[in-house]
Amino acid sequence: MNSFINILTLVLTFPLLALAIFSGFDIPIDSLGITGSEIAYQDEIFLATGICIFLIQIRRSSRRWMALNLVNKINRFQWNEPVSNSRKKRVLTYNFIEATVMIALGVGLLLTTTKTVVPASVFFLFSLDSIIFSLYGKNKFRVGLSTKAIFIADREIILIYFTGLRKITVHQQTIYFDYIENLQLTFPTNCVEESKLSSFFEKLETVIDKDRVFMNNINQHK
Repeated sequence: MNSFINILTLVLTFPLLALAIFSGFDIPIDSLGITGSEIAYQDEIFLATGICIFLIQIRRSSRRWMALNLVNKINRFQWNEPVSNSRKKRVLTYNFIEATVMIALGVGLLLTTTKTVVPASVFFLFSLDSIIFSLYGKNKFRVGLSTKAIFIADREIILIYFTGLRKITVHQQTIYFDYIENLQLTFPTNCVEESKLSSFFEKLETVIDKDRVFMNNINQHK
């Protein structure tokens, strides 16, 4: 999810930066016989791009906050524990890097040309959102196991339903969930603190219908 959102944001950001540079430094465009400041509809392009980036980021932000709220309703889960310390550190690191990049993009756009005030403001807004989410959520990132699914909420939102499940295989630090129609989902066990893995697998066994789902190598990790 995050990778797709970041790629989509970059796809919009690169041409935005190019337009800002050409416009801000009034670079000649020989093939068109004009300079950067003469490019038509600049204000409209900057506005439209800023709105698109806002819509992309607000969707991710709202999903993160809703997932964090849901996974902290502990009584809704058969098993619910904080994510491992190693994962928490990785999540916080990535979030702060992401926030730093967005601040840098916002500053760079404004220094190039003030016409980019809308997209720059969007980058500042969501860098702040990322920082607040990290500080608020660092003790609320959790893994939940219910009778219907496994749910992780931190930087990523991982949801693995049990409907249609045919096989569960544990290999090294990954759990593989095989479904009908050759669908396979994975769950990284390092999301869970090592001391909690045994109870996680024990509870997983109790919520899975063993008559329908083959469980491979589970007992070795209990």
